[in-house]
Amino acid sequence: MARSTPTRPVGVVTRGTTNPNRLRRLDRWLAGPQAWRLRRAPRSPVVVDLGYGASPVTAVELHERLRRVRPDVRVVGIEIDPARVEAGRPLERPGLTFRLGGFEVPLEDGERPTLVRASNVLRQYDESDVPATWDRLRERLTPGGLVVDGTCDELGRRHAWVALDADGPATLTLSLRLAGLERPSDVAERLPKALIHRNVPGERVHDWLTALDRAWDVAAPLASYGVRQRWVSAVGAVRDQGWPVQDGPGRWRLGEVGVAWAAVAPLTAPADPQRA
Repeated sequence: MARSTPTRPVGVVTRGTTNPNRLRRLDRWLAGPQAWRLRRAPRSPVVVDLGYGASPVTAVELHERLRRVRPDVRVVGIEIDPARVEAGRPLERPGLTFRLGGFEVPLEDGERPTLVRASNVLRQYDESDVPATWDRLRERLTPGGLVVDGTCDELGRRHAWVALDADGPATLTLSLRLAGLERPSDVAERLPKALIHRNVPGERVHDWLTALDRAWDVAAPLASYGVRQRWVSAVGAVRDQGWPVQDGPGRWRLGEVGVAWAAVAPLTAPADPQRA
């Protein structure tokens, strides 16, 4: 089948920095709590790695990880830079392809993706661009699909992502390498674009990170039993305080914690960059 490509991909070329295994924490979440979305698809589901960067390695890794859940999964790496698309072509194989495009998410024959993973992409845009881009991506989903907008450090030790379904943003998940962690709020510099400028007093996400830090401090005596035990205790404590934690100890032990979006959503609309 001939490849069809959009005349004007939506978006701009970003830095494209990436590293092998950088997105392992997010992939583990997609292949774990979100695997049901793939399993229930009546035909081979499509997963989009949007803006995979200068190297196609993360798209290759995503395909390898998700086909353990659904062997017939099809991963499509989409990049707005033609040179990056060409760099991926030699790695194409059954279930893994690369194509030119942007936030319009071009797929063959009008197909719709079950999952869209956009990692370290929107971080390079203005905050005011985020809501419309989220809406555009959600409109491309198949029923029951999910968009994930995440940001992580260069080695994938600190990762944060927002999950969006048909109704809008649903959860914020933090995933941290616990060894060497000083405070949970160390992840603040890796919050997705919608939240990174909101970690200030008076905003919900600041309250969330502050609550985690305080619970982490209280759980310090448990460090003698291991950092994982300390983390599990801290997350359990914030849940007991009424925070709408979305997962359980099985995920906490991995250094994860998810919370309902309503608990961390910005209180005000993003600033207009033209007036800043």
